[in-house]
Amino acid sequence: MIAPVALNISKKLKISPVPSLICIAISSNLQGAATLVGDTTSIMLGGALDMSFVDFIWFKGKPGIFFGVELGAVASVLVLLFIFRNERNPLVPIERTEVKDYFPSVLLVSMVLLLIAASFVPATGIAFVDKNMNGFIVMFLLLVGLVRKLIQTKSFRSLGATVKEIDYFTLLLLASLFLIIGSIKNAGVIDAIANLIKKAGGGNAFAVYTIIVWLSVLFSAFVDNIPYVATMLPVVAPLASGLGLEAPYVLYFGLLTGATLGGNITPIGASANITAIGILRKEGYDVKPLTFMKYGVPFTLAAVLTGYLFIWFVWGV
Repeated sequence: MIAPVALNISKKLKISPVPSLICIAISSNLQGAATLVGDTTSIMLGGALDMSFVDFIWFKGKPGIFFGVELGAVASVLVLLFIFRNERNPLVPIERTEVKDYFPSVLLVSMVLLLIAASFVPATGIAFVDKNMNGFIVMFLLLVGLVRKLIQTKSFRSLGATVKEIDYFTLLLLASLFLIIGSIKNAGVIDAIANLIKKAGGGNAFAVYTIIVWLSVLFSAFVDNIPYVATMLPVVAPLASGLGLEAPYVLYFGLLTGATLGGNITPIGASANITAIGILRKEGYDVKPLTFMKYGVPFTLAAVLTGYLFIWFVWGV
């Protein structure tokens, strides 16, 4: 949503949009872990722990993961300010674009509000409905938008234009990653990793927590964090039980922190990164992995380290 705005501004200022879009992607991915509806990984964790929207902010009488993410955001912004310290070119005011249609904004706000409301709705007991409720919401709003466009244009060609705007490259890439992770899981690799984590931690909760966070950072750098979190969620509870933890929340929050924030190291680590690279590719900009990592690595290390310490001192001690 924000990337096209930055792209347009970069064109008017005659500067490269690559740094802007990379930083938008990694910042978006970071903030996605702050709330229940911020990212698919957050929704997955909320479903596993039966958490509501408020639980991400204040959970079981303690500050939730929201505060860990925001502290990480402060640290990572300081890193970006240092990276861009020499970018002091004056900005020339440009003509403001006149807004002629507020309906897209209405759809966007409706999506956010409906996703938040869905987190408070009790489960129906129908697995297909409960697992895909958020998908039903966004597809319904898409349908509303398409119907309105059809009424305005009175032509089915407008619907075809919308279909053409879908980033099929990103969708196919994500689908491929899901297939790969599913194959790895069926082969027993994930269970072997869980046993390895337990042995490597030596029965120490802090050691296991540390391994989960930084191993998630490593894996999420090369595998999209959505299928990774889906695979690792069932592994955390047995690990917590084996460590004798009364509540596994510190390990769950560590998993989300490492996987979501760690996905910013490489272009393929998160859906937001893949989307940003896809947008830049359409505009003729070929972003090299090292170019992306120039911003992603220091940003990620600052954010993860801050969140890692916060979660342990709040939930692990």
